Amino acid sequence: MTGTRHHARASTAISRTGGRFSKGLAAFRKDHVMHDSQPRPLSAAKSPALSGRARVPGDKSISHRSLMFGGLAAGETRITGLLEGEDVLRTGAAMRAMGAAIEQRGDEWIVNGTGNGALIEPTEPLDFGNAGTGARLTMGLVGSYDMTTRFIGDASLSKRPMARVLDPLRLMGMQVLEAEAGDRLPITLRGPKHAAPISYRVPMPSAQVKSAVLLASLNTPGVTTVIEPVATRDHTEKMLIGFGAALEVETDADGVRHIRIEGQPKLTGQTIAVPGDPSSAAFPLVAGLIVPGSDIVIENILMNPTRTGLIDTLLEMGGDIEFLDRRNAGGEDVADLRVRGSELKGVTVPAERAPSMIDEYPVLAVAASFAEGDTLMQGLEELRVKESDRLSAVANGLKANGVDCVEGEATLKVTGRPGGKGLGGGTVETHLDHRIAMSFLVMGLAAEKPVTVDDQAMIATSFPDFTGLMQRLGARFQ
Repeated sequence: MTGTRHHARASTAISRTGGRFSKGLAAFRKDHVMHDSQPRPLSAAKSPALSGRARVPGDKSISHRSLMFGGLAAGETRITGLLEGEDVLRTGAAMRAMGAAIEQRGDEWIVNGTGNGALIEPTEPLDFGNAGTGARLTMGLVGSYDMTTRFIGDASLSKRPMARVLDPLRLMGMQVLEAEAGDRLPITLRGPKHAAPISYRVPMPSAQVKSAVLLASLNTPGVTTVIEPVATRDHTEKMLIGFGAALEVETDADGVRHIRIEGQPKLTGQTIAVPGDPSSAAFPLVAGLIVPGSDIVIENILMNPTRTGLIDTLLEMGGDIEFLDRRNAGGEDVADLRVRGSELKGVTVPAERAPSMIDEYPVLAVAASFAEGDTLMQGLEELRVKESDRLSAVANGLKANGVDCVEGEATLKVTGRPGGKGLGGGTVETHLDHRIAMSFLVMGLAAEKPVTVDDQAMIATSFPDFTGLMQRLGARFQ
């Protein structure tokens, strides 16, 4: 399927019962082949005040890990609130290809796992479509197994570098039998007969690299240590402990985290309620701030401090965001957010905040476009290796719609126009990147002239009901 476009068929990627699972994925692939040549542009136009309540999809990071850990654990895992986007369903398909039983019953997903150490070699390549998180985490999971696994993906995923994940796995004994230049997909991996535990200092802030090593350790005897100089999202650590792994985290005097995990633990199925994804909530959140007179409530949002950098930044900019009913659910802090139209002011966003909001910079740039003064974002080098070169994609999209901005190697400065005067009127090249598409559609809701994205199809990878949810709040798409 390399080179295909995404289409809004998330509900068919994994069928709704275990018996139809493979047929559902086959139909999904057929649908891609039949319809992959036609982009589906969409425009967003200046909208009246947004109002109402919204519930965004389940957190993408937790959803991926719920299916992975459930598929690996002994016994039954029951999941509610799972994000049913294409990316997550690809991870489910991969786990089923390696022996897990997965089905949906009503609003619940039921996973019966293989037991730790008992994954089976897949008979076909694992096709991750556009799912970078699923691909990288699964490479870690299979990297310590004595089996051969092939990874393929779409044109966008096939451009993304995988060396950062493969390098520590090589240290554990894994071999890369085949890869495109620069350790890119398609990739074929061969795990060792007996993996070796390692102590690995993560060279860049990356929850995916950290998680890949921790997942590889699950089938590795002895203690594996991951040293994390800059803290990143900690869902893997929290969830592994919940499933029964012996894992401890120590933070030294310099703020460096040392994560130690005992290999080959027994993992036991759990009940998981996935909270709303803060990265998905970012879109109605920013829309509520920049569309004058808006007053909306976004329900059940994950408030893990490793994920709230955007909210912190918008509050600094003067955003009217109120936290309602703060509570704990399944070991994570959650809250409802009341958001009202606000007059924003430019700020400097420090580099150290980047790991807690790395996926939210495109929509932050949109918010900055309506703020008074300059907003300077620093430490953005990680955006160069996302679904697209997000930094360039954002800067080009801003310029196409009348926003003054300066793109640096790892920075972006945006000069806002309060009220959106003179903004819009351009078409944004999305580069098959769902967050670029959604961010600029949000811009169109408050800009003077409509904003068009060249393709909306890939939005289904993370937020299948994005347009419907936004329209129910009052957004105008055309």
